[in-house]
Amino acid sequence: MSYFKNVSAIQFEGKGSDNPFAFKHYDPKQVVLGKTMEEHLRFAVAYWHTFNANGTDPFGSATMVRGWDQFNGLDRAKARVEANFEFMDKLNIPFYAFHDVDIAPEGETLQETNKNLDVIVAMLKDNMKQSGKKLLWNTVNMFSHPRFVHGAGTTCNADVYAYAGAQLKKGLEVGKELGAENYVFWGGREGYETLLNTDMGFELDNLARLYHMAIAYAKEIGFDAQFLIEPKPKEPTKHQYDFDAATTIAFLQKYGLKDHFKLNLEANHATLAGHTFEHEIRTAAINGMLGSLDANQGDLLLGWDTDEFPTDLYSTTLTMYEVLKAGGLGRGGVNFDAKVRRGSFEAEDLFLAHIAGMDSFAWGLKAAAKLIDENILDGIVENRYRSFKEGIGADIVAGKATLASLEQYALQNNPIKNESGRQERIRLMLSEVIFSV
Repeated sequence: MSYFKNVSAIQFEGKGSDNPFAFKHYDPKQVVLGKTMEEHLRFAVAYWHTFNANGTDPFGSATMVRGWDQFNGLDRAKARVEANFEFMDKLNIPFYAFHDVDIAPEGETLQETNKNLDVIVAMLKDNMKQSGKKLLWNTVNMFSHPRFVHGAGTTCNADVYAYAGAQLKKGLEVGKELGAENYVFWGGREGYETLLNTDMGFELDNLARLYHMAIAYAKEIGFDAQFLIEPKPKEPTKHQYDFDAATTIAFLQKYGLKDHFKLNLEANHATLAGHTFEHEIRTAAINGMLGSLDANQGDLLLGWDTDEFPTDLYSTTLTMYEVLKAGGLGRGGVNFDAKVRRGSFEAEDLFLAHIAGMDSFAWGLKAAAKLIDENILDGIVENRYRSFKEGIGADIVAGKATLASLEQYALQNNPIKNESGRQERIRLMLSEVIFSV
């Protein structure tokens, strides 16, 4: 059964094309800085938004028209598997990602839930073998069910903690079975609403204990995926423990976990934390923690996670600039953790949205490569810090300077002359590069 019978395989037609169902910038075989676009970007479909989201919001019911919604229960789960691989094939996307409850319905008991998972995982595995598609990462949803009202790894209820451990164990087994490149930990409710009833230290200790158990079990079963943690500052809890990249890295360092994890960074989460996406990527990169990306964008006029498809070319350019400077994403990729707007309810809109995101990232990749090839930003930065290349600056960098030697230098009372950062000119240069590729 075809769920997208009105859409043919999406092809690259170039900038001159007026076909909305064609790529204008994403040519998977085009070589950029020694690798193809497909190798650089490693695009992935987010199962939850693409096949599960129905358009409901706090003010209205479902709007999405989806062929698989004619079914229920396991039959609908099976239909979504078929739709996923048809969708990936027509878009030529190599990867997908999911939470456990995205792919199979929860049962009345953990045993029934696991049985449902086994049925769908077997179906996914068959489709992956036939299509050559791969799993970028999987994870488990330990935030939607009412049992997780107080958290999972940070819950105040030991019974819930035990259930979370069992669910995590199954998730690792599923990842191994499907050959996941990565496994993501997203603490949807690992945080607190008020410190008045919270033992923060104890909760963080327990979360670290759960992560250490996961490391041990992955090693036991031979699951060699890269472990990723996805930071988010707020929503649904008021203050989540993995607030941003820096907070997450500090947590990993404290608990001896840094060598076992990298970060899965999301653009909309970055802006909710008061950062840009490129800030979070560079923070991770300079700490050797850049793992993978969730590609989307938020509406800066709204204070929640809107998960829009990424179309801001300045953001995609600076994102790919940071990724290229960091040496790439390795086993990670660019997962479209994004959903079509409630008014974009037709099945074809799923293709148009992904085309927009893929073209925007390809455009950003080309612009970022030009920035690097022509040494535009590197040259500006190198010139700005040139005073540290000689004299007292070189002594500081070499570790030869002391407070006494700095004082001796300052007492010479040489005129201090700062230079303009020329931020406005640099922004215009960035615009010129983006719209020249």
